[in-house]
Amino acid sequence: MISALSPLDLDEVLRYMGCPAEKADPETRTLVETCAREMEAAARPRWTGRVLDITLEEDGVRLEGGLLLPGRDLRKHLEGCERAAVFCATLSAQADALIRRWESRDMLRALALDCCATAGVEQVCDQVEQEIESQFPGCSFPFRFSPGYGDLPLELQGEILHLLDAPRKIGLCASSSHILTPRKSVTAILGIARGEIQQTVRSCLSCPARESCQYRKSGGHCGIS
Repeated sequence: MISALSPLDLDEVLRYMGCPAEKADPETRTLVETCAREMEAAARPRWTGRVLDITLEEDGVRLEGGLLLPGRDLRKHLEGCERAAVFCATLSAQADALIRRWESRDMLRALALDCCATAGVEQVCDQVEQEIESQFPGCSFPFRFSPGYGDLPLELQGEILHLLDAPRKIGLCASSSHILTPRKSVTAILGIARGEIQQTVRSCLSCPARESCQYRKSGGHCGIS
C-alpha cells in the first residue's frame, strides 16, 4: 500500500528541469527543496493492477481476456515472459491542482513543481514494481513498458484503464487525445519471466517514438527514465 510520497530525489528533479545537480545555484536548489516538500504533502499516490497470462503473437502481445497490445517493440521486449503485470499509478488530482495554482503566478515555480511530480510518479511506479516483484520470487522482470513508448500506441490508454477498472478504483481516466487525467499518472506493462532473460536499458533516447512522443510534447512522461 502506497499512501504518501517518500522524500523526493532532488538531483533527479533538477535533471528533469534540465539543470545538472552540480550546476544548480543555491537559489535554484532552495526552490526545488521547497517545491519537493509541497508536492510530497499534496500528492495522494494511488495505484491498481492485475497479473495476466500473455501470448506473444505476430501482431503483438495478447493479454488474458483478449486485449491485444499491438506492435513489435513490446512483443520483443516480453520474449521469455509468460505473464505480465498491467498496472497504473497516479499522484491524483491534488498534484495537478498544485501545479496549476502556480502556472499563472510563477512559471519557474510551476516548472519545479511539475518536475517534482514527475519524479514523484516515477517513485510510485518503482515502489509498485518492487511490490509486484516480491510476489514472484525467482522470476525475472524486464523494465516496465508504457503506451507511447516504441510502437505501442498511446490509443491503448483507455482500454488499459477499462481493463483495470481504474476510473472507479483510483479516479484515473484518459482524455479524447489519450492523455491520462490526472496528468501525473502512468500506465505500464511489467513482464514476468520464470527464468533469466536478457535485460535491456530503458531510455527516452533509445525510444523509436522519441521525436513524435505526445508525452514529451505535453510535458509529461511515459514512465521510462
